[in-house]
Amino acid sequence: MPGRSYLIVTVASLFLLTLLFLCAAPVHVSAEELTTSSKPVIIVGGDRDYPPYEFLDKNGQPAGYNVDLTRAIADVMGMKVEFRFGGWSEMRNALLDGSVDVLQGISYSEERTRTLSFSPPHTIINHAIFARRGTRPVNSLEELRGKEIIVFRDGIMHDYLKSHGFASNLVMTETPADALRLLASGRHDYAVLAMLPGMYIIREHHLTNLVLIAKSISTQKYCYAVKSGNEELLARFNEGLAILKKTGRYQEIYDQWLGVLEPPKVAWAKVIRYGAMVMGPLLLILAGTVFWSRTLQRQVALRTEELALEVSERKRTMEELKQHQDKLIQADKMASLGILVAGVAHEINNPNGLILLNMPILKEVYRDAGEILDDRYRDQGDFNLGGLPYSRMRDEVPHLLEEMQEGANRIRRIVEELKNFARRDTSAATDVVDFNAVVQAAVRLVDSSLHSSTNRFEARYAPTIPPIHGNAQRIEQVVVNLLLNACQSLPDMEHGIFLTTFHDQAAGTVVLKLTDEGGGIAPEHLAHLTDPFFTTKRETGGTGLGLSVSSTIVNDHGGSLEFGSTPGVGTTVTLTLPCCRRT
Repeated sequence: MPGRSYLIVTVASLFLLTLLFLCAAPVHVSAEELTTSSKPVIIVGGDRDYPPYEFLDKNGQPAGYNVDLTRAIADVMGMKVEFRFGGWSEMRNALLDGSVDVLQGISYSEERTRTLSFSPPHTIINHAIFARRGTRPVNSLEELRGKEIIVFRDGIMHDYLKSHGFASNLVMTETPADALRLLASGRHDYAVLAMLPGMYIIREHHLTNLVLIAKSISTQKYCYAVKSGNEELLARFNEGLAILKKTGRYQEIYDQWLGVLEPPKVAWAKVIRYGAMVMGPLLLILAGTVFWSRTLQRQVALRTEELALEVSERKRTMEELKQHQDKLIQADKMASLGILVAGVAHEINNPNGLILLNMPILKEVYRDAGEILDDRYRDQGDFNLGGLPYSRMRDEVPHLLEEMQEGANRIRRIVEELKNFARRDTSAATDVVDFNAVVQAAVRLVDSSLHSSTNRFEARYAPTIPPIHGNAQRIEQVVVNLLLNACQSLPDMEHGIFLTTFHDQAAGTVVLKLTDEGGGIAPEHLAHLTDPFFTTKRETGGTGLGLSVSSTIVNDHGGSLEFGSTPGVGTTVTLTLPCCRRT
């Protein structure tokens, strides 16, 4: 019994010692296993059907350029990632509600930065317009207005087109593939999608009746994005992306997925090598030819320079002779003008005086007859007067009579200006004149010419402008001449005329700027615009007196008239007159 008890105690002791040894022995677990098990899992969201960037393959596993890029970033940064794919709209909402930590492929926009933070772009996506074969081609998004446009929901082109007024024309699908299948079925007009996914889907799904009709209509930055406030996670992805680009791994992934769909790159080294083989001998021949031709050129240049000098001297002599002849002819014209003006002015003023004398009587006659006509209109209804309804002529006739009187007054002023021009009267008028009122009166006088010449006449008058000393009618004539010249320069009704008045306080002047969108003036003609009888419109009846008379009037008032013009663009005339001096 004692021996048996001893044996039991010995076995128990050995068992306890073994148990203590096992408890004390260290557990060998690798640091990598420990770290991996303690890492938080980062949920990466992606579109289930956006090839070749991201999609679910035939086995239902995430694949594509974005997936390989994310895995490579996770590998170099020691992160543990899990992919969660679904519809694009669903994934965008998942990022905002926190069930997804990062989207691996989303286009940057200012609107999206309100809720998201973006990485630098890891690629650039070009969008394109797709259509069925035989559809009228377009070149830009603007040409799609009024058409039915298919886009996939919450994509960047959905956001872009909606913000640019296309919302009523958009047809939404859940994926790009759905959009192209809908278009291929014969429904709606166009689809706007990223170019590479569109080409990929057309090829994989054999949508042979679809074609790409407009490339690169919108270029977008394609980035990683996190919800605003999660910039620390975004910084880790940015760092990983930078490492991949430095090591060349990024380029490998890019070429694997996207390079095969892009046009092949030119092998410049091979081009240079073969080019050198061909161009070397040609360059040697060319060098010899150039050396020989340079020798001949130097001899020809010397002789050409001598001939050019002779031609220049002869041309200068002929120009001086012509200028002297022109001056003699002009002097003779001016002498004849002085004789003719008096007779012409008398012949014009006599009938014009009758118009001015009779016009107030006609106004009174119509005013008195108006009561009778109004009684008939009330009693019998509308009736014709001069071939037009009285309801219209009742307001038109006084306006017509007023225009006739203003026209007669203008004839009288023009005749006076011709007389003034002929005798070169330099006496300055001293009336205090409201410059804005004079300009507005001139605009009213040429109102019919403005309406028949352009649909875009704009006038802006300075709200406060000091008065000037001068003759209101003469200044008005200057503005009328400038406005008529602007009207005559316009090629069509869509080109505009823009008039502005303002006060140059520093210079003590009032200024009128008149800009037209006409054909402009050739540089060689600018210096002669105010010469008497100089005109570029002689075949259409121009006399060359308008700007000459205007220049004389402006000089008499102590002002200046300046012209600036660009052929094919338009002309700007600047009329400057001194303000009244304060006493």
